Amino acid sequence: MASHRRPARVTVLTAAAAATAAASLGAVPASADPGTGTAATRATVDRLFEEAEQATEGYNRADEKADALRRTVSRAQDALARGQERINRMRGALGAVAGAQYRSGGIDPALALLLSSDPDSYLDRATALDRITVRQGAALGELQREQRRLDQQRTEGRAALTELERSRTEVARHKHTVERKLAEARRVLAGLTVQERADFDRASRSGGRVGEPPPPAGLGPVSSRASAAVLAARSAIGKPYVWGATGPSAFDCSGLMVWSYRQAGISLPRTSSAQRYAGRRVPLSQAQPGDLVTYRGDASHVAIYAGGGQVIHAPYPGARVRYDPVGMMSHATVTRV
Repeated sequence: MASHRRPARVTVLTAAAAATAAASLGAVPASADPGTGTAATRATVDRLFEEAEQATEGYNRADEKADALRRTVSRAQDALARGQERINRMRGALGAVAGAQYRSGGIDPALALLLSSDPDSYLDRATALDRITVRQGAALGELQREQRRLDQQRTEGRAALTELERSRTEVARHKHTVERKLAEARRVLAGLTVQERADFDRASRSGGRVGEPPPPAGLGPVSSRASAAVLAARSAIGKPYVWGATGPSAFDCSGLMVWSYRQAGISLPRTSSAQRYAGRRVPLSQAQPGDLVTYRGDASHVAIYAGGGQVIHAPYPGARVRYDPVGMMSHATVTRV
């Protein structure tokens, strides 16, 4: 779904399920339908890819949250530094006034007036000192308020740092899940014979081919931005799927949508589940080029409608950006950005 990013939520495959899947690959009798083993393999790999894609969604969400938290922490640290500098200046000014008062004080004002060789000058200085004292009190009050604000900022900064660490842990957990699912899928595929792998590759191409010409545009008016997004997606055909990538040289499914619409001047959410709600829902029968098409109940996969009943998408690891029929998966939902 993206170029420099990563994946989401996951279902853990148990050891027993893995053993069952492995057994289903090698236990096909010679007299059995030659497509049976490939079909079982494809079902296993498709499930692992789907779970990896769900984990990628979780990864992207957590990574997006971590990015926002990092910006929050950075702003908080800048504000703390500025606040501390302001408090230091205020303390310095108050300290200078207090020192001057101490050096000139220590004697009763009435006695100082009697002993003064220049009573008029002394009275002027005393009046000025009163004014300084009033201002000093106001400055002290402001200093106390600044100190309270700084303490509050420190508390908020500590909370943001704690949340950032939690988010980093979540990112790492989702990343581990994605990598584990993809490794399981690679192990299953590695157990195939050359002919079985060829059968699998043919079956996994649900009608789409990297080099096929663009399908005809659908009916109905299409905005210039939607057209620009479709053109961008077409230019990405043949680029590899890399989970967490957002282009321009590799993509995951939602990353391709983010990149394509960015070329059209529109910012989309990072995850396919959020992209489902990034615009107005329309019936599949009214889909126009540029509409987003999300799949599955959890919207863990997304494509862009290219017209002619075709979508462009980044299918799964090991595949490249390509055309496929709009009905390639269940629970298709169309969103007009």
